[in-house]
Parts: sequence; C-alpha cells; structure tokens
Amino acid sequence: MPDFIPYGKQYIDKSDIIAVLDVLKSDYLTQGPKIKEFEDLICNYTGAKYCVAVSNGTAALHLAVKVLEILEGKEGITTPNTFVASANCMVYNNIKPIFADIDSKTYNINPDKIIEKINSKTKLIIPVHFAGQPCNMEKIRKIADENSLYIIEDASHAIGSRYKGGTKIGNCKYSDMTIFSFHPVKTITTGEGGAVTTNNEKLFNKLKLLRTHGITKDADLLIENPGPWYYEMQELGFNYRLTDIQAALGISQLNKLDKYIKRRREIVKKYNEAFKDIEWIKIPYEKEDVFSVFHLFVLQIDFDRIKKNRKEVMIELKNKGIGTQVHYIPVHTQPYYKNKFGFKWGDYPIAEDYYKKALSIPLYPMMTDKDVEYVIDSIVKIRK
Repeated sequence: MPDFIPYGKQYIDKSDIIAVLDVLKSDYLTQGPKIKEFEDLICNYTGAKYCVAVSNGTAALHLAVKVLEILEGKEGITTPNTFVASANCMVYNNIKPIFADIDSKTYNINPDKIIEKINSKTKLIIPVHFAGQPCNMEKIRKIADENSLYIIEDASHAIGSRYKGGTKIGNCKYSDMTIFSFHPVKTITTGEGGAVTTNNEKLFNKLKLLRTHGITKDADLLIENPGPWYYEMQELGFNYRLTDIQAALGISQLNKLDKYIKRRREIVKKYNEAFKDIEWIKIPYEKEDVFSVFHLFVLQIDFDRIKKNRKEVMIELKNKGIGTQVHYIPVHTQPYYKNKFGFKWGDYPIAEDYYKKALSIPLYPMMTDKDVEYVIDSIVKIRK
C-alpha cells in the first residue's frame, strides 16, 4: 500500500522554495514589489486589465461585493453547490443571498433557475465555476444585461480554465469582476491568498483602497498633503493584504500552472476510462465547448445500489490509505442559513440529490500513475 493519498495536496518544488527564500533575504516581506509582479502576471495570464491580490479568496469575494456599493436589503443570487464564502460575502455586505438550483450534468448554477429567482430587489449574480468547469457565462451575461445586474465570477476552482471560445476565465469577458483562491488544495497556491480581476478602472481603484484600511498615500488622491509622511483614510477598509512572501510563491506557482493542469487532466482521463462503464458510478461531465482544470474529481455514487452508505465507503477507503471529501454540503442547509433566512431541505432538489451521491477522490499533480491505479482499484472493489 502506498503512503496516504489525500484528496488534494499542494505541490511545492525547489524553485518555489528559492523564490520564497529570495524574498526573505530582501528588503520587503510585505507591501513590496512582488505584489505588483504577481498581479501583473495574473493579468498577463488571464487577459484582464487589472488585478488586486488579497489575503484569501473570501477576502476577494467580500471586497468584490463591497465595491459595487449595493444598497442594504437588496438580493444576490448564487449556487447552493459551493463553499459558504460564495454566499457569506453577500451577508457581509447586508445583501440577502438567494440560491438558484444547479444543472444536473455540470453541477454548476442553472441559468434558467436564475431567471426564476430574479425580482425587483435582485442586483447581483455570483456564478461559481464548480470543480473548474466554466458556467454558461454567455447565457448568464445575457440575463444580467436584461435585468441590469452585476456579475462576480467565483473562480476559486478555475484558474486556467477556459470559456466557450477558448478565452481564459479571469479575463472578465462576461463579468464585472472575477475572484480566485490560492488555498493549498487549489490548482496553484500562495499558502493562503486570493485575487480579484476586473476591466473596470473605477472598481480596481476602489479594491486597492479597501484592501489596505481604506488608506491612500497617492498624492493625486489626497485631499490635503502637508508633507511626505502624510496619508489619508478615505474609506472604512480592511487589512486584506497579501505578503511579498506569498506573492513570490504565487509567481513561481503560476509559471508552472499549465504543467499542473496537464497532469490533472491526464489523471482525469485515466479515471474516466476506468469508471465510465461501472453502473453504480457517474463520472463528471465536461461540456465540449469549455476546458476545465479539474480542481476536483467528483464521482456520483449510487450508495443504495452498493448497499453501503457514504460514511462506510469513506472509512473503507481511508483504511486503505485514500483520502476523500464531499464538495459540498448545500449552503442553504447550513444551520445559519436555515435559521436566519428560512431555507430548508427540499428547496433546491437537484443540488440536494447531487450532494447525497457526491464523493471527491484524489486529484493533484504529485500523484503517480501507481497512485492513480491504486485509487481506481480500491474504488472498483468497494462493492465486493
């Protein structure tokens, strides 16, 4: 049996370590030149005009909603099949989150269900590119334009993924802003970290200001300027800065992103071939006109058919040295959302049915072919 194989894991090599060490020996550990270098590299990679790096993906979501200045009491729509941060960012900004059910094939938010949820209070849509597969952004953009709605793409899973037509997620072709997460289990990592991309200069400047306490030292923006020491707090902002240490790691990782994606898709191909004809397993669906980085590989397992529940399967695989996870518990079923907003089981049946069968299995670039074959063999034998 190989060493424990987790469901996801960062890949740090010698070049990453050297990049971080170079910063540790430099004059700047934070608020230095590596931040802009990382931001510029993200712009070059995605095609966006502007990028603001922040401390994590949740901070990116919080700020992205904040700078839209949506009035208290309005509503925004997102998917129930996501991490809670995709909805929490609206609550932070006194906007009521509303959910739209998912597409049963892609597991992404269903544009037709978005239409059903729009009312006079709706101001925002946050589509989530689940597991790396792009949402139907052409249709979502059309819906937003017809109803004067903002769009923030939650691309926490999707740096490197491509829309229909081949342009990269993050270029904001269909949105006002796109956010990324660089948590260790994501496709690239900065330890903790995130970013917002946009093509709107006004939003960009507001994001930069709020990232650092709402403070500016820019002489062109100061209301007064008595001397070189002077700064002004012009808005109530936050300490959401990324460090140069993290940015250096991000630069090094981003330069290897395409290599990581290639390996992920090699593993996915092996999984798909192995599982496609097993009657109690449904493999992930990838639309022909998009390109997914496959941040996750989620199987849909008919647990009733194999006469084992999910807990039993996860424990069995763990005992064999294989880590699994569930992505995600539907957000509307969390106690906070049930108690505060009145959501309940049964509100979003497609997302709930997906959740009951979902199991994420190991997928990360460091996996060897031997690891992959061991995972396949162990899952195939679950029913025996």
